[in-house]
Amino acid sequence: MDFPKIGLALGSGGARGLAHIGVIKVLEEANIPIHMIAGSSIGSLIGAFYAAGHNVEEMLKITSAFKRKYFLDITIPKLGFIAGNRIKDFIRLFTYNKNIEDLSIPLAITATDIHTGEKVIFKQGPIADAVRASIAIPGIFVPETWNGRVLVDGGVIDRVPVSVVKEMGAEIIIAVDVAGLKKNASITTIYDVILQSIDIMQLELVKNRENQSDIMIQPIVEQFGSYSFGQATEIILAGEEAAKKYIDTIKSLISRWKESHQ
Repeated sequence: MDFPKIGLALGSGGARGLAHIGVIKVLEEANIPIHMIAGSSIGSLIGAFYAAGHNVEEMLKITSAFKRKYFLDITIPKLGFIAGNRIKDFIRLFTYNKNIEDLSIPLAITATDIHTGEKVIFKQGPIADAVRASIAIPGIFVPETWNGRVLVDGGVIDRVPVSVVKEMGAEIIIAVDVAGLKKNASITTIYDVILQSIDIMQLELVKNRENQSDIMIQPIVEQFGSYSFGQATEIILAGEEAAKKYIDTIKSLISRWKESHQ
């Protein structure tokens, strides 16, 4: 019997994107396969780790290395405060220096061309370069230069890349939106100003994505800040709790697809 191609669209949201790990864990436990992944920003990072072969337990261990001192290389602020070379090395290490086309699970990574405003979709080439571009939060990370283009965070143009995973051939699309606004957050640094401003701007951007996807999972992560990597356990649990509510619906969609394709 045929089986639908299931695509996962993992959205941006800083540390809140660790909830993606919880969603993947629940899908695995329910024996729901993931045939392809599209990711923006933190979604591209988690998607790359998973597509590179890391299981959920290994990704949980990797998150323990998400400490600022390990990946923040502060530079003289011209185009950004963080050079981003350390994080690229970090990504390269945990994706085995692979190219996107070498992955067992097809992966697409989104970034934004800051000159043209165009969406750039990586489907081949070094994983580390693509993810580094996709996580380049404007004003914080120095943009990534690639093929003469200057690229910043994929979430700027496509917070939850539903259309991308659809173009990859997904027949059932599971989208995960992990953005959220931490109201009354402590604003004490320029990082806080930039990240909170981005969260505010993105609040309305995902509504049409919900209509384009078959399932839109939205973990309750508003209480966490964009840099709350120290609360990884709680954020991942929020992803698990949200995903569990949709397992029966996903299985029903799969069953209906199978019936219509007999």
